[in-house]
Amino acid sequence: MIDPKIFKAYDIRGIYPTEINEAAIYIIAKAFYTLFCRRLKKNNLTVVVGGDMRLSTPSLSEQVKKALVDCGVEIIDIGLVSTPTFYFAIRHYNYDCGIQISASHNPKEYNGIKAVMNTPEGLVKIGKNTGMDEIKEIVASGVFGLPSGKGKITQKAGVLEDDVTNAFEIIKPGKIKPLTIVADPANAMGSTFLNALFARLPCKLIRMNFELDGTFPSHQADPLQFDTLKDLQKRVIEEKADLGIAPDGDGDRIFFIDEKGEIIPASITTAIIIRELLKKYPGIKVGFDTRYIWSPLKAAKENDGIPVITKIGHALITETMHKENLFYAGESSGHNYWKFAGGAESSIAAILTILDTLSTENRTMSQIVEDTRGSYESGEVNFKLNTVEETTKKIELFKEKFKDGKISLLDGLSVDYDDWRFNLRASNTEPLLRLNVESKNIELTEKKKIELSNMLANK
Repeated sequence: MIDPKIFKAYDIRGIYPTEINEAAIYIIAKAFYTLFCRRLKKNNLTVVVGGDMRLSTPSLSEQVKKALVDCGVEIIDIGLVSTPTFYFAIRHYNYDCGIQISASHNPKEYNGIKAVMNTPEGLVKIGKNTGMDEIKEIVASGVFGLPSGKGKITQKAGVLEDDVTNAFEIIKPGKIKPLTIVADPANAMGSTFLNALFARLPCKLIRMNFELDGTFPSHQADPLQFDTLKDLQKRVIEEKADLGIAPDGDGDRIFFIDEKGEIIPASITTAIIIRELLKKYPGIKVGFDTRYIWSPLKAAKENDGIPVITKIGHALITETMHKENLFYAGESSGHNYWKFAGGAESSIAAILTILDTLSTENRTMSQIVEDTRGSYESGEVNFKLNTVEETTKKIELFKEKFKDGKISLLDGLSVDYDDWRFNLRASNTEPLLRLNVESKNIELTEKKKIELSNMLANK
C-alpha cells in the first residue's frame, strides 16, 4: 500500500524508504505512463528521465526507468540535472514528457518525483489540478496502460551546455564585466548550472559548497529560510563581491544578495528582470504573484509592459503563462518562469539577466534595488488555526473589515489601499493562514503587519 500523503499539490514527495521507495516508485512510474498516454492520446512516448544528487536518487531512478521500459517507452536519460535543465530538455528537444527524481529543497531524508507533459501551449506540470488525483486513482486501481512495444534507453549528453547557450540567445546580454560573484548552492544541483554558466563569463566566481552531496553537509538547500544565507551574506562582504547567488536544492528557485550582504526580495528581482526584458522585448506581457505586486507593477508600467497578476504556486503560474501568453513571470518564493522554457523555470536566464544589469548600469546592486523598489515587504507570517473552517471564517471576517479597500479574490483575499496592501490566503494542506503586507514605507509595513497579526491571533 502506497502512502497517499506523498501525493502533494505540485509533486510527489516522501521520506525514503518508509514513505517512498523502489517498489512504490516503480508503480508510480507506471501510473504516470498511463496518465501520459491518456492525456497525450498516444502510447509510443519519449520520456525524459533525470534526477538530483540525493543518496536514494540512483536506485529510485533505476526503478523509474525499469517501469517505463516495461511499458515500451523510449527513455531519454539525461542523468544528474537540475530541475530547470530537465524542463529545458523536454521543451527544447520536443520530447513528450518527463520524470525528474528530486525532493527539491526538502531535508536529506526525502525524495520524490516531478512530472511534466509537453503540449503545444507549453509544459504542463502534474499537480493537484492537472492530474495528480488521477495518478492516485491509477495507483490505487493497479490498472495501467498497455505496453506500446519494446522499450529502450538512450543516453543524451550536452543538455546543460545547450541550456546555457539558449539562455544567452534569449537574454542577449551585452558585454558582461569581470564582476566578483559569490555563490552557495548548498552542495545541491545549482552548482551544475553555475559552473556551466560562469565557464562562459569573465567573472570571478567564488564557490561555496559546490560539491554535490545528498547529505547536505553545509546547510539545508532552501534559500527561502533566510538563516541558510548567513554564511553567504558574510562572504559577499568579506570578498567585496558585487553579488551573491543562492539556488535551492533542485535549482528551480534562486535568491540574490547585494554587495552590502542584504537579501534582495524576490519580487524586486522579478521587477529588475521585467525592466531589463522590456528593453529588449518591448510591450511583452509579464506576470508576478499576488503576494507582493508593487515593485514588479512599477517596473512593468514604467517600461510599457503589460502586467498580469497571478495566483501563487508553480503549477498555477505555469498554467497562467500559457493562458495569458506571458513572456516571463516571477514568484515571491524565488521561481522565475519563461515562455521559452514552456512556461517553466530557468534560473540560468534569471542569473544572466541580473549580471547583464550589473554590467550595463554604472551602479551597485543595492542602488539598482532601491531604484527598482515599489514597496517594503513584511515577509510571510503564518498563523496556525484549529480547523479549515476557521481559516475560511477569518478570511470572511477580514473581507468585511476591509471592505473599503480595493478587494481581489484571485488567490485568497487581497486588499489594496493607496499606501499599503495585504494578501491573506489559506494553506492548501493544513489549517494555516499566510499573511503578506507591503506598503510605501518600512514603518507603515511593520505597523500594519502587527495590526493584522493581532486580529488573526484574536488579540
